[in-house]
Amino acid sequence: MREKAVIPSELMGNLPAMRIRQVDRAFLHCGLDYAGPVPVRLNSGRGYKSQKAYIAVFVCMTTRAIHLDLVSDYTTAAFLAAYARFCSRRGMPTDLYSDNAKNFRGADRELKAAIHAAKQDSNLRSKLSCDGVRWHFIPPSAPHFGGLWEAGVRSVKYHLKRVIGSHTLTFEELTTLLYQIEACLNSRPIAPMSDNLDDYSCLTPGHFLIGSALTTPPSPTLLETKETRLTRWQLVQQKSEVIWKAWSNDYLTGLQQRSKWRVAQKLARVGRLVLLRDPLAPPCKWELGRIIECHTGDDGLTRVVTVKTSKSTYKRSIVKLCFLPVDLNETST
Repeated sequence: MREKAVIPSELMGNLPAMRIRQVDRAFLHCGLDYAGPVPVRLNSGRGYKSQKAYIAVFVCMTTRAIHLDLVSDYTTAAFLAAYARFCSRRGMPTDLYSDNAKNFRGADRELKAAIHAAKQDSNLRSKLSCDGVRWHFIPPSAPHFGGLWEAGVRSVKYHLKRVIGSHTLTFEELTTLLYQIEACLNSRPIAPMSDNLDDYSCLTPGHFLIGSALTTPPSPTLLETKETRLTRWQLVQQKSEVIWKAWSNDYLTGLQQRSKWRVAQKLARVGRLVLLRDPLAPPCKWELGRIIECHTGDDGLTRVVTVKTSKSTYKRSIVKLCFLPVDLNETST
């Protein structure tokens, strides 16, 4: 019977070349998708109706840096405007990867028509050469082919909907909140910068964007303040803090890879750079330390370690630590 037929599968393919090949800058190869819709207002206060808006999510295929932009509707013209803002901030990409949404198909046709018209202009031809952007579409009804940008959409959409709740933000307020979410996502640790025991810095997607880690201006926490006592700007700040706390907890949990404690991981070793879990840490602040001593049990496995940070030394269980997904010593051997 068709409903009970075995779903065929094939061996998982290798990573595409643009995922592992060194590039000159971030966002040369981009995956993109839409998140939403989300309700927005043009102005705050009563009497203003809400309308649907969408979040354009651009993900660098090489560095996994994320770019977010708020789009007013689902038309091709609105996406072309968002694409123009993306190119102004991140530079023109060479390759775009997306699903087969109609607005993306329409944008591809309009971009090709604009490039063709520009090439026919003799004045423009004499000043510059027009290089077209190659747009690649994944097979229809196959979202797992775009797992990279689907993961980015989930990181943004899941916590955004859960935090905003019944609030309807204005277009400006939601844009500000999206930029702060973008900074949080691009501040996540990827790998240690070096194997020096006194180096507590780590590589983040922000290094590929501005050359250093992304930080946010210090401000007092508003998590414990009632919403009725907040101004509109403070409300946006509070939502940003809640999103940072929820997302960082999920991300740090994903780094642990515990597998229900059924397999001997043997992750802890002297000199390895780790994250110390701190639910009270402010946005874009990651407490990093080096393991200076492993306390093994009777079975030879390490469950407690001593960690040295730039400020102090702590003795912690490994469940309070998170190991970075890339280890320099493991990749160099």
